[in-house]
Amino acid sequence: MLNKKARPKEIVCDCCGKKGVQRKLITRSYGKGATLLVIENIPVFSCPSCGETYMTAATAHELARIKMHRKSLAVERKVPVAAFVLV
Repeated sequence: MLNKKARPKEIVCDCCGKKGVQRKLITRSYGKGATLLVIENIPVFSCPSCGETYMTAATAHELARIKMHRKSLAVERKVPVAAFVLV
């Protein structure tokens, strides 16, 4: 029997049903002002056809854990902030 390299199975979008969903790492912010928390490298699945983005239950649980333990897990950094003004 030949040992062929296993090709990853194409992921089908839960919303539109089309193939080609891609795994991406994103950054999200939670809260604002003094309670702002920025979480980087969140793995999500994104559909190039319909634009829907979703995550696994395990990822959602980990985000909740990070938010709950933010004081011990987060590292403070200075971040420039700009406001969008519609002209």
